[in-house]
Amino acid sequence: MRQWRHAASAAVALSVLSIALSTGSASAGAATAGSHDSRFTFAVIGDVPYGDAEIAQFPKVVQQINADPDVQFVDHLGDIKNGSSVCSDDYFRMIKSDFDQFQDPLVYTVGDNEWTDCHRPNNGPYNPLDRLAKIREVFFPRPGWTLGRNSVHVASQADEGYPEDVRYTRADVAFSALHIVGSNNSLAPWTGNTRPTPEQAAEVLGRTAAVVQSIRDTFDGARRHHDKAIALLTQADMFDPTVTDPSYADYYAFQPIVDAIAQESARFRGPVYLFNGDSHVYNADQPLAAGSKWLSFYRQTAAVPNLHRVTVDGSGNATDYLKVTVDPGSPQVLNWTRVPFTS
Repeated sequence: MRQWRHAASAAVALSVLSIALSTGSASAGAATAGSHDSRFTFAVIGDVPYGDAEIAQFPKVVQQINADPDVQFVDHLGDIKNGSSVCSDDYFRMIKSDFDQFQDPLVYTVGDNEWTDCHRPNNGPYNPLDRLAKIREVFFPRPGWTLGRNSVHVASQADEGYPEDVRYTRADVAFSALHIVGSNNSLAPWTGNTRPTPEQAAEVLGRTAAVVQSIRDTFDGARRHHDKAIALLTQADMFDPTVTDPSYADYYAFQPIVDAIAQESARFRGPVYLFNGDSHVYNADQPLAAGSKWLSFYRQTAAVPNLHRVTVDGSGNATDYLKVTVDPGSPQVLNWTRVPFTS
């Protein structure tokens, strides 16, 4: 009964959080290094490396992206391991050493496999909150700076305890990396529990508030600076097309985030792009356009036609990277192609 009450309290708190943050805005500006470049190309990967073969090949993936003369920035959308392997310190350090080989600035968005799901017996097991602390220690040693050999400054929520939530502007596009993970944004019960623990729920509430604030900061800055488009980067697929009959019980923790994205996108004149991993199969759609099942699922009262979602290939489909080019003069602003890995 006590665990049920904790879960119910978490759901109510998330609902209250959604309302409380529904009209917020902030004044902090994103880092603007190179913000007025006429064109800009970045690479996006996610859900890689999974398993021994991909781990062995990952340095070659880094080399291939480094060799692409067009790419100026790299974004990794989280899940640096599969969901059935050990979440060890040694593994984290090994992937960090791979990340350090990227020549271009690298923004890493945290995934669920490296902390949220580490309670599983075959993952250690570990306390997920311990793993989250270690991820922040290993991968965010210089808050406010990207990874990669040519690190650059980014706006960060490090002062609030979330160094992984970062924002930057390039070529009149506002970028925001947001710590949103699968497993119901980390409210899926840990091993041995039927409901979220109080500590688990508290972490989700705090991180969700930070994410929503970062979303609003990003849109506020983009409107003030007259940016042409917005790109949101996250691990979780909140609109998973591979799930034919989604249950709200498995998605309710995303509600305040979807509310914020929908509200802010509706107020923004340009296109909004949401890049995510998690579901592993390339997909491009408009998740909140008229006729989408996700409108009623997330209780949205109006369609959001300017929100575009792109899922990158991952896991067993991690055979390419997404090469995205920003052209501020084109109506869609962003266009992309999938580049096969040669290794």
